[in-house]
Amino acid sequence: MFTTEPTSSQLALEHLRSELGEAVSLDPVLLQSVRTDKSGWVAPGSPLAVVLARSTQDVQSAMRIASRFRIPVVPRGAGTGLAGGGVGTDGALVISTERMNEILEINPADELAVVQAGVINQHLSDATAPHGLVFSPDPASKAISTIGGNIATNAGGLLCAKYGVTREAILGLVVVLADGSLLRTGRRSVKGVTGFDLTALLTGSEGTLGVIVEATVRLRPIPAGDIVTLGAFFTDVRAGAAAAAAITAALIRPAVMELMDHASLVAIDAYTGTRLSEGGGAYLLVQTDARGAADEASAISTILTGLGADVRLARDAEEGEALLAVRRNFHPALASVGEVLIEDICVPRSHLAEMFAAIDEISRRHGIAIPTIAHAGDGNLHPNFVVPPRAPSSISGSEGQSEQEVPASVWAAADELFVAAMELGGTLTGEHGVGVLKKRWLENELGPQSLELQRGIKAVFDPLSIMNPGAVF
Repeated sequence: MFTTEPTSSQLALEHLRSELGEAVSLDPVLLQSVRTDKSGWVAPGSPLAVVLARSTQDVQSAMRIASRFRIPVVPRGAGTGLAGGGVGTDGALVISTERMNEILEINPADELAVVQAGVINQHLSDATAPHGLVFSPDPASKAISTIGGNIATNAGGLLCAKYGVTREAILGLVVVLADGSLLRTGRRSVKGVTGFDLTALLTGSEGTLGVIVEATVRLRPIPAGDIVTLGAFFTDVRAGAAAAAAITAALIRPAVMELMDHASLVAIDAYTGTRLSEGGGAYLLVQTDARGAADEASAISTILTGLGADVRLARDAEEGEALLAVRRNFHPALASVGEVLIEDICVPRSHLAEMFAAIDEISRRHGIAIPTIAHAGDGNLHPNFVVPPRAPSSISGSEGQSEQEVPASVWAAADELFVAAMELGGTLTGEHGVGVLKKRWLENELGPQSLELQRGIKAVFDPLSIMNPGAVF
């Protein structure tokens, strides 16, 4: 009788079950769920298994086995990514850090915290608030996204123009490398320039260099003084973009400066019951904080009024926060009506109006609705391609087959969008990452020499090329 030798995947699964027991899941529902993220892209095939890690040791064991049998590994947090960077591809071992959710230390004296990768962003700020401290990075998904995922994508948010993106808030990391060994980077001190900055390198690496399991993060004081919020209506979004650039040119740095075009306002109104779209063709939401906030808001109001805006001041801090909550509802508003490709480009702030003009032209020429919002304080735009309804098909998208493919016409429009951003001195992605969905355009921005160097760096960390293959590179 002939016997069939077990495959490397079968052997790996046997070892995983032996070492990790119930932490290894083959639940079909879970295997299905990890094949996608908030981008809507669904990986073809099925992952081998999901490791629901509860400790660094779990992750190390899983990585040692994956390395031994050369099984591809996809690190994953809460699955809130928007570029397909943490999805379980066919035959891959998904290592989830979502259950590693302990806040290990809060140190008010040094204004830092030590957290496991699965801690929810908002939960950390809630825990540090009694100490008068906050974790600055605040992506729109902060109520559901993990800090490990924020680090993997170098996430930004509404406050990042004033307080910085995730990289500025990370002091040190603990990372499980491809062979299962443990790497500690950074320090607890505010300053330190010993050696290459591996902490900064790993921040934004999208799971291609290792699995982030722990972070030492910088906290900042919650601003003392008033918080003042104002909204300004404009005839069109280009006028609003020019006004945002004028505020920046006046050397004013509000904590929040969000610009929404008319299509965005209509979507938000339909979802939240607000009536913002009745006020004008575009809306600029500005919030100032700390001491002198009232004077800063007054200066901003003068600038905006001088440019023809209809400026309205929030009655109090509570109303101001409610307006920010409305802005955070933009993506759920679009998702509630159909499939959306959420893009993420960034241009120099002085070219914001030109980029909005380019989006309008691309939308008109392709006949595709592209509601767009922007973190106007740093030039980061989020054009949203509303995918036309269609019958189920197997149209090929950016990478192989998928159950929810974006039509070729939408990718053609997106291609023009990326080219326009780069021609204005901008970038393919300001905070969502490259993932699977943007890798085809990577060389256009980086150039062949830089791309080859970056692939070489990945090879040093991951010589067997098992870390998140298919993403970024």
